[in-house]
This record gives sequence, structure tokens and C-alpha cells, in this order.
Amino acid sequence: MAEEMIVKELDQVVVRFSGDSGDGMQLAGNLFSTISATVGNDISTFPDYPADIRAPQGSLTGVSGFQVHIGAEKVFTPGDECDVLVAMNAAALKTQYKFAKSTACIIIDTDCFQKSDLEKAAFTTDNPIEEMGIKNDVIAAPISQMVKDCLADSGMDNKSMLKCRNMFALGLVCWLFNRDLTIAENFLREKFAKKPAIAEANIKVIHAGYDYGHNTHSSVAHTYRIESKTVNPGKYMDITGNKATAYGFIAAAEKAGLKLYLGSYPITPATDVLHELSKHKSLGVVTVQCEDEIAGCASAVGASYAGALAVTSTSGPGICLKSEAMNLAVIMELPLVVLDVQRGGPATGLPTKSEQTDLLQVLFGRNGESPMPVLAATSPTDCFDAAYEASKMALEHMTPVILMTDAYVANGSAAFKLPNLADYPAINPPYVPEELKGSWTPYLRDAETGVRYWAVPGREGFQHILGGLEKDNKTGAISTDPENHDLMTRLRQDKINKIPVPDLEVLGDKDDADLLIVGFGGTYGHLHAAMDEMRAAGKKVALAHFKYINPLPKNTASVLGKYKKVVVAEQNMGQLAGWLRMKIDNFVPYQFNQVKGQPFVVSELVEAFNEIINK
Repeated sequence: MAEEMIVKELDQVVVRFSGDSGDGMQLAGNLFSTISATVGNDISTFPDYPADIRAPQGSLTGVSGFQVHIGAEKVFTPGDECDVLVAMNAAALKTQYKFAKSTACIIIDTDCFQKSDLEKAAFTTDNPIEEMGIKNDVIAAPISQMVKDCLADSGMDNKSMLKCRNMFALGLVCWLFNRDLTIAENFLREKFAKKPAIAEANIKVIHAGYDYGHNTHSSVAHTYRIESKTVNPGKYMDITGNKATAYGFIAAAEKAGLKLYLGSYPITPATDVLHELSKHKSLGVVTVQCEDEIAGCASAVGASYAGALAVTSTSGPGICLKSEAMNLAVIMELPLVVLDVQRGGPATGLPTKSEQTDLLQVLFGRNGESPMPVLAATSPTDCFDAAYEASKMALEHMTPVILMTDAYVANGSAAFKLPNLADYPAINPPYVPEELKGSWTPYLRDAETGVRYWAVPGREGFQHILGGLEKDNKTGAISTDPENHDLMTRLRQDKINKIPVPDLEVLGDKDDADLLIVGFGGTYGHLHAAMDEMRAAGKKVALAHFKYINPLPKNTASVLGKYKKVVVAEQNMGQLAGWLRMKIDNFVPYQFNQVKGQPFVVSELVEAFNEIINK
């Protein structure tokens, strides 16, 4: 009988699953994340997959990765480097080892390190571990053969059996971290409800991987446990940013008492929002997969005119195409939410990677004076609140609103506490009062907010026409009068300026920081982690992170003017820094800019920020 393994308690750990793009690494990583979130751990994930529809098997360019950071308490990023690396083939080891700590445990499938596999991965010897100078603990197991042995009596063909390899690796990782396999069993039975034989085969393989680790101790001295230290009890789920965004739109429509309409054209990495919303017809959600981006936005404008909460979703290339219809919503002053899940550009650029390079496009990328509010979600779970807030803003202020996320937060996931909708603020669209019947015109406005009243078609006595040509402020008739156009332009801008947004919050050493870090959107976790690391080292550092970009919080100038040194860190060439310089007199920040299609690396941020402090 094998001796009992020592179990070490950890506060956090980073695991990276990697293999061929057909090896199911995204599923294995997602399932391990779900197991961890369900037992109360905090998580942050990063799916990193190629843009190829299917790269050549075993090729270096076809490696798919999924990294998850698991913590007993709050974690802000997927981690710079991993503690456990699963490399299902030689190419995965070659390309992913750079993400492993020097102390990391590496799990490999020796059946996929044969001569042909090594040649595809550009190894020059038959010993890749030695060739790469790897000194880490390596669990080298013939996973493919063991999976085939496990499923020998299943009736499955060879190809189908090998598709279960990812579950063996998952079972081995679950053993390493003392995870209960019941959650995985339930997940697989639900996922493959219509194919129970597939579900049971995968469950059998997960147990085989778990038992392999338990029975052999797999060349490691310890197993590990991460106990949850969550102080905010409730029901949690592992949720991606795209799914949270979809749920936020559903919640806003429910709160406003409206149907939700999504007009969309599939585009990476925003398509999952369309997929998710299409599942919820029972909640009054209407989704239309249109023939192109223009139609997606134009149909949403029509749905808005008809009285729905209208949304259109896309990424950077689609924003370019939607701009004309977005302008139409501006001049008609109709509520519309435009979701921009940013990816690498320009053109088709890096479709599966993440950047923040659309900011100036969403602020200015339209003809004429065309002001729109702009929000940026800060994390996968914040996507729910951001979608709700964007919807509330659009409906209550009769304006198109742009909600920016990015591939990192949209595809990444985190532990999400299921919200109570009763705790969310009411959404009150400015419907035209009945007492204005007979005197109402389409551009009659609330005197305090500047918001025009909304007459939904079908209300007797409120028939009207809207369109793309400029209208007279008093009558709503087409007008080319220069003074009227100047007035209408100012009224549309003034309406946006008056939208109330929360003050900019400062975290960390807000009273005496030597450096204020500034960012927006999905970089929040990395910048927060960098601030925490620097403060732990004795540095005075603060963080101000923008969620509301247009209009800016009213205290923006006072906050940014308070500190001697300010650095604006963003995944572009300085777009937020330029916007802030434009809006704030004499604001001259330091800048940290990367456009790699990858999340920031916390250690690089810390190094750069320390250099600024020491100047």
C-alpha cells in the first residue's frame, strides 16, 4: 500500500493547460475553473488560443492554452507564470514552458513526444526535457495509451477515445489539488445530456487520471489544498465576461419592463454574446443574426424606435461598419447599446487576442459632431454591471451608448456571486407624459436633463417621424437653418455632458502617493496587482481606474492634478492619455504602452513604475 501523501495548504496557485487546438484544453481549463469557483475559491482565467480555424496538428502555431489563477482570497490576474503546466504534446512544451515558474510541476503525455512530434515542434534531439534545460519536476505519463486502455470496452473508435485525453489530464490535476470530482461529473452529464455515453466515457477517464496520480504519487512529494477564505457568502458560479454581459442586458430589460433585442453579425471575440442571448427566448429576448454589421446595427435602431431595449454587438472591425447607423441613432436620439469587444487590429489584425485600441474610434470615429457615452468594463464579473449601467444610461438619456470590453475580460472568467436584481437601481425611460398630448413634438426635452421625451409607436396622439436629416428643435420638421443646426448640435452634446457618473475612486496610498497609476477597462486587475506588489515593497503608490470615459467623472481633473507623477498604462499607443490631455489643462503624464495582443505582465509593470518613481 502506498504511503499517505502530505497535503500542503496554499493561498493561491496558477495552472496552465496547453496542447493542440483539438486537444480540448479550453474545456479542461474551464471545467477546472468551475470546480474551483464552486468550492468558493476566487479565480481569474485567461484563454489563449490561435486564430487559425484548425492549425496543422502538432504545429507550434496551433497550440491552445488556458491559464487559471486560483486563490483562497481575491485574485486580480491569471498570473504571470504558472505553478503547474500541462503540455499535451511536444509543441505545447516548446511554446508554453516560458510561462512556467522554475519550480513548476510539468505534466506531459509521453505518447505525443514521438519522433514525428518532436520534428514538428523543431526539436533537434530525442530528449526535449534535456534539450530545453528543464530542471522542473516532470510527471511523464503515457496518457494516450492509458486513455485507450481505459475505454477499450466502450465501443468507441480510436479517434473518439483520444478526444478524452484532456479529461485524463484534468483528473490528474484534480488529484494534485484534492478536488472533488462530483462537480466535474455533474458538469459533463449536463453538457453531454443528449450523448450520455460520451459523458460517461469522459467521467471514466477523469477518474482514471485521478487514480493514476493517487496510486503512483506521480513523482511529486506533495498534493495541495486551497481552502476558500471568502467573507462574502452567497451562491457563486464561474462566469465569462461575454456571458456576464449577456446576463446584464437581460437584467436591464427585465428591470425596465422591455423586450431585449440584439441585432448582431458574428465576429470574434463577441459572438458568444449572440449565442448566449439566443438561448433565452423564454425571457422575451429576440436575437437576429444579420447578414452584415450594418444590418445588425440598423435593425437595432429600428427595434429601439419600436420601444425595445436595443443592443448590437461587435468588435473593432464591426464598429467601423456600424458607424453610419450609430450616427443615425445619435441624430434620432434613440436609446441603443453598442457592445465593442475589442481585439487586436488594425483590419483583421489579431482576431483572438486582446487590446484596447478602439478607444479613439468609439469616441470620434463618426462623421460630424456625434457624441456618445462610453463605458469600459473592468473584469469578467464587472461585465454584468457594466451592461446593466450602459442599458440604463441609454434608456434614461435617449442616446446610443458604447460599452467596451476586450477579448481578455470577455473570454476570461471569474467567480461571480449571483446578484439580487432587487438591489439594482430602477430604470425609468423618459416616456412622454400623457398631458402633453396635442402639444408634444419629437424633440421636446426635459428642461433639467436635456433628454427628449420618448413616444413609442402605437400611442394614440403621439404619431411622429424621425430620420437622419437635421430637424427643427421646436417642430421636428426637416430643417437646414444654420442657427437651428448649431443649436441642435449643442443640445445633443449638452445632454451627454449632463449624464451623472460616479466620481473617480482612488485606491492605495491615495493621500500621499509618489505615483498615481491610471488605466481603463480590462487592465484593472493587472494594475491593481502591480500596485499591491509595490506597496508591499514599501512604495507609496495609488491607482485610479476609469470605467466611465465619456463623460469623464467630474472629479477627474482634481484627482489627476493631486499627484506629482502620474502614469497612464494602456494596451495601445496612448489613446486614454491623449483623451485626458485633451480634456484636462496642463495634464502631462508618463505613459506605459504595449500592443502585444496579450495581457500586461505584472512584473514588467512593477519594473517600469519603479523606474518612474526613481526618476
